[in-house]
Amino acid sequence: MGWLAAGDTYEVALVEGRVVARSASATPAGEWKRERTLPAELQDRPEVVELQRLAEWLDRHAAECVAQVDHWMVSSLPVPTGLLARVWPDEAWRAALRDIVVVGEGPDEIGFLRDADESDGLRVVTPDGGTVRLTARTVTMPHPVLLPQLEELRALADELGVVQGVEQIHRAIWPAPGETDGGGTDVVTEFAGAEYRSWFHLSARATSLGYQVSGSRIVGRVRDAGRVYTAAVGMSDPYTEEKAWTGGLSWSLGDAHRRLPLREVGPVAWSEGMRMAAALHAGRTVPTDDAR
Repeated sequence: MGWLAAGDTYEVALVEGRVVARSASATPAGEWKRERTLPAELQDRPEVVELQRLAEWLDRHAAECVAQVDHWMVSSLPVPTGLLARVWPDEAWRAALRDIVVVGEGPDEIGFLRDADESDGLRVVTPDGGTVRLTARTVTMPHPVLLPQLEELRALADELGVVQGVEQIHRAIWPAPGETDGGGTDVVTEFAGAEYRSWFHLSARATSLGYQVSGSRIVGRVRDAGRVYTAAVGMSDPYTEEKAWTGGLSWSLGDAHRRLPLREVGPVAWSEGMRMAAALHAGRTVPTDDAR
């Protein structure tokens, strides 16, 4: 983005997400002096206000792109390759999509997304380090628990120095229990009992992670093989206790409150529910004696 005149003395521009100013005239050496901070006299200039609004919009746009790609990935939804090609020129979309693992129509059509073009399709780096084009009409961005080549892909990602805009390859996963594991139980207590200073601290932790607080539960919804699961972690009553604790983790279908037996929970729903419970447990208040 170029520099805009802001009065007779300064020029302003948006650089790395913030408004910066420089002198409107160059030094005898042909250099422009960049101001360390935005001069007070420029704070309310219309050029500055518009740039600040643009910066805020760009931040929101980048966050929305990440959220959409994360939704496609967690849900393993088919995405038209033409759509990926159309949004690829947008820097925010490209940052969210670059190096996401995509899968085409065949079992060998898999790799890290490096480019998207409406005429040539998608260019990906395959698990063996080669580069191929995918021309399938749609691709998926599988949840890592569904990737049979996950360890191989992780090794290649480390070798290539891959940094994904959406956490996929190195996302923490939990394999679902077998048919007989857990018997007829419907609650996981592995991460229960995490203590917080107050209900508000626990609630704030949950919402900062992208989950919702609904009554006495923290919930996250996950689409898995066409079914929508609700993973829920119990939480203590804000009106009866000074401190707060997390409860057990359970799953239900849709918005129903009937708990599913653990063996009926899909692999993605299981992994994402455990990820939620683990993240809430990690944010607990650590006693002083334990922190040493």
